[in-house]
Amino acid sequence: MVRGEYYDPRDVELLGLAHRARELLARHAAAPFTDGAGRRAALEALLRHVGVGVWIEPPFFCEYGVNVRIGDATFVNTGCVFLDSAEIRIGSRALLGPGVQLLTPSHPVRAGERVIRDAGDGRAPYRTTAAPITIGDECWIGAGTIVMPGVSIGNGVTIGAGSLVTRDIPAGVLAYGHPCTVREPLD
Repeated sequence: MVRGEYYDPRDVELLGLAHRARELLARHAAAPFTDGAGRRAALEALLRHVGVGVWIEPPFFCEYGVNVRIGDATFVNTGCVFLDSAEIRIGSRALLGPGVQLLTPSHPVRAGERVIRDAGDGRAPYRTTAAPITIGDECWIGAGTIVMPGVSIGNGVTIGAGSLVTRDIPAGVLAYGHPCTVREPLD
């Protein structure tokens, strides 16, 4: 899965990881706002790496958690979704606005390649792959932005709210739109 090969999202091991993630997400969400240590403990158990000073505001959802790395002093606002079938790496001092979606899984575009008609009992009836997402240091990803599989966003980038990021964005720029495109360099 993390190598970008086809995988079965209904695999027993993956379902176990997904169930574990949901339990830890519930623990994170249930911790009182004032219980920073309790929230942090849930995140440390859930995610591959949680830097110093990271704050994730519930509700938050990730698929497995084990493929998410977040650098120091990063803030993830409410309603964010991380589908981490491949690695999601977020740098330090980044800001993710409400409702940001980081989506690593994908499916073939053609139905004949995507659908598995004889998948068998308990197997997913479709083919799935995943590609990593990287967000650099000191980025601001605006509210409602969707980042697609395989995208890298350079350091110091600002992505405008509601953008659909379908390809790599170089460091130090303002980018926004559908699809997200570079609009101007930032000093």
